[in-house]
Amino acid sequence: MSPAHVPVPGGRDRDDARQVVPSGHEAVPGADTVLRVEGLGVTAHGRDLVSGVDLHIEPGERVGLIGESGSGKSLTALSIMGLLGESLTPRGSIRVAGVEHDVVGAGERALSAMRGRDVSMVFQEPMTALDPTMRVGRQIAETMLIRRGQERPVHTEETAKDAALVLMEELGIPDPENAYRAYPHQLSGGQRQRIVLAIALANDPRLLVCDEPTTALDVTVQAFVLDRIVRATTDRGAAVLFISHDLPVVASVCSRVYVMNGGRIVESGPTERVFTRPAHPYTRRLIDASTLPPRAERTGATATPSSTPRAATRPATRTTTRTRSVPPPVPAVPAVLDTPAVLQANGITRTYRRGGRFGGGRRIEALRGVDLRVEAGERVGIVGESGSGKSTLLRIVAGLDEPTSGTVLVDGHPTRSAADLRRVRERLQLVFQDPMGSLDPRMRVADVVAEPLVGLGRPGGRERVDELLTAVGLSPEAGERYPHQFSGGERQRISIARALAPSPGILLADEPVSALDVSVRAQVLGLLSGLVDDLGLTLVMVSHDLSVIRHTCDRVLVMRDGEVVESGPTESVYEDPQHPYTQRLVGAIPTLDKALAGVDATRLARPPAAEAARRRPHRRHRPHRPGGSR
Repeated sequence: MSPAHVPVPGGRDRDDARQVVPSGHEAVPGADTVLRVEGLGVTAHGRDLVSGVDLHIEPGERVGLIGESGSGKSLTALSIMGLLGESLTPRGSIRVAGVEHDVVGAGERALSAMRGRDVSMVFQEPMTALDPTMRVGRQIAETMLIRRGQERPVHTEETAKDAALVLMEELGIPDPENAYRAYPHQLSGGQRQRIVLAIALANDPRLLVCDEPTTALDVTVQAFVLDRIVRATTDRGAAVLFISHDLPVVASVCSRVYVMNGGRIVESGPTERVFTRPAHPYTRRLIDASTLPPRAERTGATATPSSTPRAATRPATRTTTRTRSVPPPVPAVPAVLDTPAVLQANGITRTYRRGGRFGGGRRIEALRGVDLRVEAGERVGIVGESGSGKSTLLRIVAGLDEPTSGTVLVDGHPTRSAADLRRVRERLQLVFQDPMGSLDPRMRVADVVAEPLVGLGRPGGRERVDELLTAVGLSPEAGERYPHQFSGGERQRISIARALAPSPGILLADEPVSALDVSVRAQVLGLLSGLVDDLGLTLVMVSHDLSVIRHTCDRVLVMRDGEVVESGPTESVYEDPQHPYTQRLVGAIPTLDKALAGVDATRLARPPAAEAARRRPHRRHRPHRPGGSR
């Protein structure tokens, strides 16, 4: 910890009786405080959305602000930036080092001079933060050019471009020269977020505000972006206010943390103290929800599908010597493959062409000979980074896309004709990643849930809808409202209810909790798991987060570049990954235990393959067996 923020005894007294003031050590504001917020409130139409917020950040300090959606985190960040909408009224005081005026009550001209120069912000969704009609390099250079004459180096068009390229290289953007000329839609999500970070750092601000900057990113990309945020701000001596609902991420980045609930700060202190000895019940609930226990731990190591003995459907996949204590392999028993699986994919390939005309353009192999076999009652996870092919495979299995080659069988039947697809719709349903994009905003929820029944000519009506809404934890009255009137977690419950409407035997879930808060994520996963057990469903879940798969599924396939590189019992793959790519996925997962043991963002981003090979030179990679999962 740098001398700028060495903890000192005692915490500040709080007027708000609902806020817990911990004992111990906590940084106190000094003469050179970078950010000082006192009594901040935000009101909309006479209702307090944020109230009595006090916080401070010292030079070079990285401070976390955590809480669920609706807790007031983003409103606090927008208040600091002077970006609140016209319908929102701030009060209190916000002082930023180097800025003569108070942010609260300042005019737009004064605020524009402050933004980018003294304080910058990295927004959650880079596609909405970037201009889609402007090349990304130009957007970085423009940020430097509009600050000419404001006590910063005077740039010309040429020097601004050079500085932008240097910054892009520093942030690890591949091939900066080509990336400079790219438009936002031509870059990956992680690359776009690094462009937004470059724009924010372009003028070396004293304070960087990061609002959920890695929420939608894969774990490996997330680790890399976190590492670049830490490195870049440390090199510049900049302070960071890091806003997130992901406690392990905050713990790996920040030395001090504030906890928000209902628009108020309810607890604050050093990260280690808050996360190991929380004083407020809300903080304890967040911590409990942030750790997903393994399915094997909740159900016992012999958790099996309801209809088929585990040992009879999965031969042993481990034959190498172990150096760590992991669950022992299931004794080798010949797999029962003479009966049709409920879901089977054989040699699936999918090739796209991008750009060009008349059959030309670049050939992209999204899937390369993927095999998958799922028995009745199984819970199978498919994990991998964006672009690995996992969602493409799920769409093909669901009949929403056609393979270039290969076959898909549902209950032993092909899925080629319209009659085949109708059979698939009756037997198999899909829960999509983004419920707001998959629910018709013009339809009432009751009609949304009943839509599959209407399409399949099934009876049921409103009585069936009410039954389904109740099953997913919503009241029947919710059927009269529209999707936009619900929270993200509630919308995902509606999506699950719609998927269950025709009583399918197979449920596919494509990243169903990737955009949810930790507590809502735990609730939705618990709901999904309970319904799968109660209804005797077969579950195939796609996720970029192996910890989610570990919590939900008994077996996992790891995909990379359109191929399955490793598969086996989830707990074995998680605890003892054999393929270097799987090792990297597991190593990049942030957890509270890792963070509190000293595994920071830099270590999360470090590829573990070389280190693992050095520790275990005698071991062989577990090969992926033909059949994709057996």
